[in-house]
Amino acid sequence: MSQKYDITMKNIFSDMADDIMSYFLGLQYTKIDELNIEFERVERRDSDMIFKCTTDKGNVAVHIEFQSENDRKMPYRMLRYSLEIMEKHNLLPYQIVVYIGKDNVKMANSLNYDFGEQNTLDYKYRIINVGDIKYTDVVKTDYYDLYSLLPLMDKNRRKEEGEKYLERCVEAIKDIPLDINKKKDIAFKAEILSGIVFKREVIEKVFSEVMKMFRIEESETYKMIIEKGFEKGIEKGEKEKSIKIAKKLLEEGMDIDKIAKITELAKEEIKKLIN
Repeated sequence: MSQKYDITMKNIFSDMADDIMSYFLGLQYTKIDELNIEFERVERRDSDMIFKCTTDKGNVAVHIEFQSENDRKMPYRMLRYSLEIMEKHNLLPYQIVVYIGKDNVKMANSLNYDFGEQNTLDYKYRIINVGDIKYTDVVKTDYYDLYSLLPLMDKNRRKEEGEKYLERCVEAIKDIPLDINKKKDIAFKAEILSGIVFKREVIEKVFSEVMKMFRIEESETYKMIIEKGFEKGIEKGEKEKSIKIAKKLLEEGMDIDKIAKITELAKEEIKKLIN
């Protein structure tokens, strides 16, 4: 993985491990412990994530590697990781490479040879290409930590829609039914990962809007609206109060569509308040 993403990758994905194992792997497990292994005989001194888990096949070590670039030596690395895990912890390794790169996957996921019955190797592990995961499949779920990966998913749709696709991802994050701090964390990770496939100016444009929205949601005016139930519609006879709220939200930078939804004022009426 490139140095740019290798530095932060472990922190970015630490909260996603449970969702990755449940959603991507369909693994029924109970996580017991995280195994911190420093590999002594491999080119990288540490692995991304290794967890000791109990499954229907007994205790295993779930080993998840994240890769943003194709590496022709990946099968050799993974085999050496596998041997280290078995030697140090006496656990069978369940190994996955999660590929988050821009290009197509060009890495092998196996090593094998056959020199007769007593001299063979048949080693395989799983590669998950995030670009093959459909946006619509993920947003139907409550695996909210995976929303950080949305900008890297659905490669064909992403290429077709461009900036609009990234905006769609941001909207999905904004609508997550979690507290504001958790949504901020997911959005921050999504912004970092977007740099793998989107240009910096596009990322800054799209994510500046969502961060502004989060600041608005933290404002006292917005909290007052939520607490009093104004987001569900203002009752008749309270138009003056609606206008007052609309003015405050305009001052704080909320877009007209959102204000119209909250106050039930017509967009044209809200536009007049700007002047």
